[in-house]
Amino acid sequence: MTHETNRPDQDVQGDAGPLLSVRDLTLDISTPHGTARILEAVSLQVHPGEIVGVVGESGSGKSMTALSVMRILPTTARIASGGIDFEGVDLATLSARQMRTIRGRRIAMVFQDHMTTLDPVISIGAQIEEAYRLHHRSASRAEARAQMLEVLTQVGVPDPEERSKQYPHQWSGGMRQRAVIAMALINDPDLIIADEPTTALDVTIQAEILAVLRELRDRRGLSILLITHDMGVIADMADRIVVMKQGKVVETGEVHALFASPEHPYTRTLLDAVPQPGDDPAASTAEETSQPAALEVKDLVVQYRRSWRRQGVRAVDGVSFTVPSGSVVGLVGESGSGKSTIGKAVVGLAPITAGSVLVEGTDLRGLDRAAARTARRSYGMVFQDPASSLNPRMTIGQCITEPLLAHRRDLSAAARRERVTELLEQVELPAAWITRFPHELSGGQRQRVGIARALAPEPELLIADEPTSALDVSVQAAVLEVFQDLQQRLGFSCLFISHDLAVVELVSESVIVLQGGRIVEQGDARTVLRTPQTEYTRRLVDAAPIPDPARQRDRQLTGTTAPHTP
Repeated sequence: MTHETNRPDQDVQGDAGPLLSVRDLTLDISTPHGTARILEAVSLQVHPGEIVGVVGESGSGKSMTALSVMRILPTTARIASGGIDFEGVDLATLSARQMRTIRGRRIAMVFQDHMTTLDPVISIGAQIEEAYRLHHRSASRAEARAQMLEVLTQVGVPDPEERSKQYPHQWSGGMRQRAVIAMALINDPDLIIADEPTTALDVTIQAEILAVLRELRDRRGLSILLITHDMGVIADMADRIVVMKQGKVVETGEVHALFASPEHPYTRTLLDAVPQPGDDPAASTAEETSQPAALEVKDLVVQYRRSWRRQGVRAVDGVSFTVPSGSVVGLVGESGSGKSTIGKAVVGLAPITAGSVLVEGTDLRGLDRAAARTARRSYGMVFQDPASSLNPRMTIGQCITEPLLAHRRDLSAAARRERVTELLEQVELPAAWITRFPHELSGGQRQRVGIARALAPEPELLIADEPTSALDVSVQAAVLEVFQDLQQRLGFSCLFISHDLAVVELVSESVIVLQGGRIVEQGDARTVLRTPQTEYTRRLVDAAPIPDPARQRDRQLTGTTAPHTP
């Protein structure tokens, strides 16, 4: 990008010390039940040009630490003690006006939840331009637009001139995340706080985004505080790692040393929870069965209309596959390949332009309202974005109860409550949280509520759209264990949509690879993902991050990760 680099309020940084230093930060938050301590004596440093990774389970305090640095804490939160030094200035002592000159310009943040970060009634391009003009008030509209288009190109948005005119709901989850990253990069900040910046991205775009951040670090000394649950991303990017648990820092170390010999038992638990499919490809080879298909998709076409003047977008183009009863079929591909659209078409949330979708032998296309309502009892869906799929005005208990009220009217109120309690325990959430609202939960915790909600009526078919994308590794491992146990015990079938190839290989018997709305490869999951036959599948596999810093560095040096071409 071509931004101005000489700033009157910026001194050239040498070896004077850390760019950011969080010193014994203690944070309290007021609740209806009293004061809760969210952070306790948290200390970390980020030096110029350094990438520091912060890992830990949902609720460990990673995001609250980031929000403290940005001074955008909830009104009920209070810094009890400690300091936050940025280039020697304690941010906690600055006025709101002084912070506005730093926030977004000197320190930028990529938030975890792209759906709530973007304004739904303003075009993507206009929002990114606004972020630029807030700190470049003398810039013309033409200059702001040129910078916006350039940064969208850098983060891998195809046809940025046209796509920038669209609104957030017209972009996929991965595309929205790219827009949020572009918004953070447009002012060329000194420090980026990236809170799960690649959560919703497919592996090839994730590799590109990480490469962009790494290139910015190398080119101009950009510092990055990287918060993520993906140990592969940490191995790929971080110079040092900070491990947090229950609001405290339990271990800090250089990335190679920490991966090789973690000292704290909790760090070892996180590393052990990384999905590790078996080494024997033959062990998971799917056997041919004569079982009927739980889901049968035939020549499916999904086309979205733009306007009467312009041809619509064909998101899915002639896709055919089956999900045998009692089996798990993985669906992988880049953002925009049609994965989520297929899942939505199955449950009636996307238009079926042509072809057919049969669930348990019933063709869903053309059903009247009563028949469609009956058919919905046999399938459930875990949506990609828990923040927008859960009703913010309902407690999580009410959210999970809702499908029971619709499809299990034979259950008494006591039986429904017992079922909700059981489901919360299965997804590793306290039963006492039944009265909490979605905004009181972290992103990973909300995703677990979404999983419990989909499983509530005990469906025969589950459509899981990125069910573990927002989960940290330890919770992901627990949820996958629960998922596999429930799938084997209850025997439901599942179409498992994910960009995490390791997870797909772990849970799926077979896999389907999509590109541009079409199937390019399919077969046994272990075989396809270990010995891909098409260049596109090889690129997906090569781009997947490896939770081993030494192997990740070797991959970068040998250039085995193929670039993505929008």
